[in-house]
Amino acid sequence: MKSRGLKTIVLAAVAGVMLFASCTTTEEIAYISDATRDSAMAISGQFTNGIQANDLLNIYVESETPLATIPFNQETNKIAVSEGTVMNPGASAVSGYLVSNAGTITFPVLGEIQVLGMTHAELAAELQRCLREQGHIMDAVVTVKLMNFKVSVLGDVARPGQIMATGERMTIFEALSMVGDLTIYGQRRNVTILREENGVRTIGELDLSSKDVFKSPYYYLHQNDVVYVEPNMKKKRTAANDPYLLTYISAGLSVLSTLSTMFYYYILANYYSNR
Repeated sequence: MKSRGLKTIVLAAVAGVMLFASCTTTEEIAYISDATRDSAMAISGQFTNGIQANDLLNIYVESETPLATIPFNQETNKIAVSEGTVMNPGASAVSGYLVSNAGTITFPVLGEIQVLGMTHAELAAELQRCLREQGHIMDAVVTVKLMNFKVSVLGDVARPGQIMATGERMTIFEALSMVGDLTIYGQRRNVTILREENGVRTIGELDLSSKDVFKSPYYYLHQNDVVYVEPNMKKKRTAANDPYLLTYISAGLSVLSTLSTMFYYYILANYYSNR
């Protein structure tokens, strides 16, 4: 009877410690928890605030006369230079046009062009106009793409780091999914966005638990945005007391579990040996 009582006490102690360790606050961890399912709302945010300094642009010119586009396309210029036929003496050895701090690019034949704040569609239209009006290519079709769209994600996420996007549009949820989502300790109601554009730094805030996140100008991330996920109060309190407390609890649980198993088999061995 005594052995059964001791076993019960040990198991109760283990269960108590596990209950204490798993006890968490009732913070909301669901995304968009206040939205009615099957509801619809208009998209109000901007994908981009226009071309910025240090953007790396890919510009490609097409025409029904391919030879006419050679001086204006970097890739065909590289091939021509490697073969000894210099179609454009200013051909770059690096793909892409880097926007200067003054907001300009130097485009073959056309020279320096101010692009700061323009959308990619506006720049494409402007290049097509210049090529046509200056008599270079009358049927030019220009495509402009961003080559270095990057966002940094820091804080309580599974894999903090820098994300390189292949397209020109990224939402906050897409960015978080690319770093493995928030940890259980990440604060859903207070995600900070640091943004620098046109020499102005702004700090925004997103509540990922609310449907109002879709109305925020920070829902669509812009080039070079920094996303910071703040730890919740439970983790802050734990870190303030002892940053290794959870490690200690986990190790203690493992030891208690092992001891309880050993004690259980010890009791069984005594029981069968005394029969």
